[in-house]
Amino acid sequence: MSQFNFNDLTPDLILDAVESVGIYAESGLLALNSYENRVYQFKAEDGLRYVAKFYRPERWSAQQIKEEHAFAFELADAEVPVVAPILRDNESLFSHQGYLFTLFPSVGGRIFEVDNLDQLDVLGRLIGRMHQTAKAKPFSHRPTITTQEYLHQARAHLVASDLIPMTLTTSFYTILDLVIEHVAQQYHAADLIRLHGDCHAGNIMWTNDQLRFVDLDDSRMGPAIQDLWMMLSGDRQNQLMQLDTLVAAYEEFCPLDAKQFKLIEPLRALRMVHYMGWVAKRWQDPAFPRNFPWFASDKYWEQQILALKEQLSALQEPALSLMP
Repeated sequence: MSQFNFNDLTPDLILDAVESVGIYAESGLLALNSYENRVYQFKAEDGLRYVAKFYRPERWSAQQIKEEHAFAFELADAEVPVVAPILRDNESLFSHQGYLFTLFPSVGGRIFEVDNLDQLDVLGRLIGRMHQTAKAKPFSHRPTITTQEYLHQARAHLVASDLIPMTLTTSFYTILDLVIEHVAQQYHAADLIRLHGDCHAGNIMWTNDQLRFVDLDDSRMGPAIQDLWMMLSGDRQNQLMQLDTLVAAYEEFCPLDAKQFKLIEPLRALRMVHYMGWVAKRWQDPAFPRNFPWFASDKYWEQQILALKEQLSALQEPALSLMP
């Protein structure tokens, strides 16, 4: 089955899959915002609401998905608030007609406010608790954040996609290669731990006045600062204030080596390039041109050239540091 092929994932197949584990939908299927996988919310005959997640074929192995689930269960057992998969007969990963899928309880909530220092304080403690558990052992099957995947493979996907306008190709790859060069010199991560991996505001929500993590789909090994830096925004002064708030709260539960602060801008660059490469890689999936129509426009790539220039400048500035 091709990694881009969700064509056979019809509503009937989805409902048959869910019924195969003894859950019967009472409502229709509501497609949720997910491009990498296919995710649907529904109400079941037992009166509960569920989310069914169908994994993109060939992206993760069954071993890698089960390891993600085991991490979620481990966090839940440590009373770290995370939305963990539902177990049926002691299994959390199921298969139907060639698709791997998982069921979650449907959890609503309100959006996390990244510019709210009080909320950042709560989040810092929560990430500290998560990492306290995460450090207990490494992943055996899930990958590590590397420049090879996030930069070089992403660049190869961009080249293969042929989406960058010819008039901008030279300018784009010139600045991209400079960014790659600088990141390769600066990104030397040690003390790798299990991470959420995609810890941004969209994967954190307030539920019953409690912050809760969702979506460990990108969990992997990496430096602890990866789960913190995406909360930083605004100018340098604002970022210093946000970082100070996060780290002070984080270290109530888990120490953080200040040397990791120098990884913030390299990690930001890694994410920028990886994102572009990811969309390019998935362009043959009809959902991507439909949801990212601007990705093939001249204006988008002009903006990326500017963004990469700004990131190169950030890579050349002194790293953020907190007062002792």
